Amino acid sequence: MGEQFTRELRLLTPIHFKFVFDDATPAVSPQLTILARSNSLDFPRLGITIAKKRVKLAHDRNRIKRLIRESFRKHQLELPKTDIIVIGKNGLDKLSNEEIFNLLNKLWKKLSHRCK
Repeated sequence: MGEQFTRELRLLTPIHFKFVFDDATPAVSPQLTILARSNSLDFPRLGITIAKKRVKLAHDRNRIKRLIRESFRKHQLELPKTDIIVIGKNGLDKLSNEEIFNLLNKLWKKLSHRCK
């Protein structure tokens, strides 16, 4: 796969999201929650949910989603074969790009450790 973010690396349907929500392994911080569940594929997949209620402005939601996708793309070869959902919480829009990347790095490591 390399370091690309192709369509097959995304959780696209409500069924995919429900699969993860039903029996998830969490990695939590005050601004983000990451839920994961093992899949039968040879690669991890990503889904992102950031509610308008949590991050009001569309450009902030889009910026955060871009950062999450970029971080996932760079770490996908190190991550376990899981379906992952990243959920944004209050205060996420107040973090800088660097702070979000650092937070995601910590959560990817925590998630990898918990899913092994």
